[in-house]
Amino acid sequence: MTDQHFTLFETPIGTCGIEWGPRGINGVQLPMGSEEKTRARIRQRDLFSVETAATSEVQAVIDRIVDLLSGKPDDLRDIALDLEDVPEFNRGVYDIARSIPPGQTLTYGDIAKRLGGVELSRDVGQALGRNPCPIVVPCHRVLAAGNKPGGFSANGGVETKLKMLAIEGAAVNHTPSLFD
Repeated sequence: MTDQHFTLFETPIGTCGIEWGPRGINGVQLPMGSEEKTRARIRQRDLFSVETAATSEVQAVIDRIVDLLSGKPDDLRDIALDLEDVPEFNRGVYDIARSIPPGQTLTYGDIAKRLGGVELSRDVGQALGRNPCPIVVPCHRVLAAGNKPGGFSANGGVETKLKMLAIEGAAVNHTPSLFD
């Protein structure tokens, strides 16, 4: 029997998922276009995770995520995450990202400088691309140089990132180009 669980829930941006185990929340899945695709993506990460109703503690986290995605500011910093299996560098990136209040942003370079030097910017981007808990670890609040949106690995890409930032009231320099 597995001690890993997940459930799906509706938000203003679509059906999300949340995963948890005995040490806390260890995954948040952004919408994949349908319930079936979101569920399939979670199962790709953990074949043995059991879909079940949320515990009261997990439901409280879900409610706060839904509120945030409905425009109610909440930094979600106090939500306990189980990132034990995440590399130390990535956890450092996520700690800094979690310090960014709703409606505000940092750049990859800003985070890299706090971790030792701007030359770590690419590593910061890679860590954020592997973020197991988007929204709670608000990787959408991290922008490229010049406050441009940069990349976003979630379904919908940059448009999803821009939608989440717009909900929070963040200013982003986005001029669509042939490469968006």
